[in-house]
Amino acid sequence: MKVLIAEDEPKTGMYLRQGLIEAGYVVDLVTSGTDALHQMRTAPHDLLILDVMMPGMDGWEVIKALKASGSGVPVLFLSARDQVEDRVKGLELGADDYLLKPFAFSELLARVRTLLRRGQTTTTESHVSIANLSADFLKRRVSRGSQRIELTSKEFALLELLLRRRGEVLSKSLIASHVWDMNFDSETNVIEVAVRRLRAESPPVS
Repeated sequence: MKVLIAEDEPKTGMYLRQGLIEAGYVVDLVTSGTDALHQMRTAPHDLLILDVMMPGMDGWEVIKALKASGSGVPVLFLSARDQVEDRVKGLELGADDYLLKPFAFSELLARVRTLLRRGQTTTTESHVSIANLSADFLKRRVSRGSQRIELTSKEFALLELLLRRRGEVLSKSLIASHVWDMNFDSETNVIEVAVRRLRAESPPVS
């Protein structure tokens, strides 16, 4: 599952990004409303975590533009604006949830999971089966036949990326940036090691 975070406070943005990556999600981070809208229009995401007060466009303007374009991607407002009027405005504009800062990451993660379950549509695969390999992206479970396959969060993220983009030729730099949040280093064999483990546990993904 791919999440976009729009947060202009660097520490908060990096904290959210790292936490969600460790939970197994593919995460993009932008620091302005303008960049958030551009990302949502040019790359598929399953959830948008949106701050209200941002440069360029604020969160209100971003969600208005998204809803006007017909986007059905779930939106979670994450804001320090704690007035009832602000929460009501966010929900009336089409947000699916509104969480106040400061927040407990465990609560945010629970809300993210709930929204992703609720936001599944026929255009977003939540389950893929190839040969005897079965992957449930929401429950984060993989099995081969009746045998459960235990994967680390990074291995699951790699498998999900390969399954969601099956049929495409993915560069090492793209895989590294999406799964390991790093620039590709030709001397690093982490991708090859992870792919070998997936091949050992499951049929080839093509």
